[in-house]
Amino acid sequence: MKKSHIVLILLIICTLTISAQEAKRIVSLIPWITKGLYLMGEQNRLVGCTSYCPVVVTDKIPVVASAVNVSLEKTLMLKPDLVFASSLIKPETIDNLKKLGIKVEYMPYPKSFEEICTNFIRVGELVGQEGKAKTIVAQQKERLAKLKAGIPVGKHPKIFIQIGAKPLFCAVPNTFMDDFVSFSGGTNIASELKNGNITREYVLKQNPDVIFIVTMGIVGEEERDIWQKYTSLSASKSKHIYILDSDKTCSPTPVLFVDALEEMLRLTYK
Repeated sequence: MKKSHIVLILLIICTLTISAQEAKRIVSLIPWITKGLYLMGEQNRLVGCTSYCPVVVTDKIPVVASAVNVSLEKTLMLKPDLVFASSLIKPETIDNLKKLGIKVEYMPYPKSFEEICTNFIRVGELVGQEGKAKTIVAQQKERLAKLKAGIPVGKHPKIFIQIGAKPLFCAVPNTFMDDFVSFSGGTNIASELKNGNITREYVLKQNPDVIFIVTMGIVGEEERDIWQKYTSLSASKSKHIYILDSDKTCSPTPVLFVDALEEMLRLTYK
């Protein structure tokens, strides 16, 4: 057999292998994966999602799960060739999906902006859009660098990011939310903590200059009102207590992360 023919056969095999690896029918059990597919323009591959996934209503994508509970029956009926799952999904559910012959891609909750980007590129690989995913990541890293370059010199505000109200919960080190603080030139008041459960007394003792409340609806407004009542608090004095969009801040794509950071910088240094 001629060498040229061997090369041609190898190219065909490689092409078929790549095509086989591309997921055509996806069930996403992770909101930020769903957002990523939309960002890459690959939402047409979605055949199922959770009730928390931000999908376009007119796309009419079936809901097969809540945040943690998955309907195996509904999932199987959709005949997916790939299911994205996170640590919120019960291990036995993931095992059952695998036993039924469904490929499951486990995506741990990202602990940093860098991991958000790495996971995003991985999703791109699985849908044949690695190049597009890498381009988006590169663009956002460039945006990030410009934002960081514009931070006022010499200012290092103490920042408190509140994630929950009952119980009171905050962003701690080794999380992508801590990157929001460090990238903004600030200091996380919870930098010494490993667990996010805190008390109001702890926050008052740390006396943050800025408070970001990441929650939804009336709860966020109630929390802001509570903090404003502590008139000795630096953030209260300067009226630097803000409510952030939890959908954008808690489960971001590379684009949404930088969008959220841009908003936080604007509020912090205004």
